[in-house]
Amino acid sequence: MDGKIVLVTGSSRGMGRSIALRLAEGAEGVAIHYRADREGAAETVQAVKSLGKRSAAFQADLNRDQGGAELVEAVENELGPITILVNNVGPILIKPWAEVSMAEWSAVIHGNLISAAACMAAVLPGMRARKWGRIINLGYSRVEQLTAFSTIVPYAAAKTGLLILTRSAARDEAPAGITVNMVSPGLIEGGVLPRQADIPIGRLGTFHDVSAAVAFLASKEADYLTGINLIVAGGWKL
Repeated sequence: MDGKIVLVTGSSRGMGRSIALRLAEGAEGVAIHYRADREGAAETVQAVKSLGKRSAAFQADLNRDQGGAELVEAVENELGPITILVNNVGPILIKPWAEVSMAEWSAVIHGNLISAAACMAAVLPGMRARKWGRIINLGYSRVEQLTAFSTIVPYAAAKTGLLILTRSAARDEAPAGITVNMVSPGLIEGGVLPRQADIPIGRLGTFHDVSAAVAFLASKEADYLTGINLIVAGGWKL
C-alpha cells in the first residue's frame, strides 16, 4: 500500500480505530473520520502519526445527504487522493421491528447503507481516473443466509442491501482496476452478543481478526478478488 491514502469511516474508536492502525502500517496516510468523538479521533491520529505516517481527523455526519461527499472532499484537499476506502460506520438498533419508528428505520438504513453509497460515489471518479482503487465495506456475517431476525431487522436489511451494493459496484468497476469487497464480522469482543453462541473455533472474534481481513483485501495480494464477502466469524452459524 505504499503511497496510498486511506479513509476509514467511524475510526475514532473500536473496530474502526483498529482497522485504521492496521492499514497505517503499509499506507502513506490515513484519514480518521468521526461524528462526535473528537477526542477519540485525535488519539487515533496521534497513534497513526507515531507510526511515521500522515494523518488528520475529519468530522462529518454521514446521515446527512451531503455528508459523504463533503468528507471525501475534505480528506482529498488535505491528504491527497483517496485510494482505499473502508466503510466502517454501521449503527445498530436492537428492538422488535414492529416497534421501530420511521425515524429509527431511516437512521439505521442511512447509517449503514446510504452513507456507504455516498462515500463510494464520491471516491470512484478519482479511482477510475487513476485506474486503481480499493473499497471495503463492513457487513454482518449472517446476511448471506437471508434468515429471519427478531430484534435487528433494520440493521440486517441495511447490511443485506450493502452486500448487493458491494457486488454490483464490484462488477461495474472491475474494468477500471477497482475492487469492491465486504468483510462481515460475526461475534466480536466488545460488540453486541447473544446469551449463547456456538462458535466452532471456540472463541469470540477480535478487532485484530477483522482488521487483518480488511488489510488483506486492501493489499496487492488481493488484486484478483472482487465482489466477495469475507466472513470473519470462526464458523459461527455455518
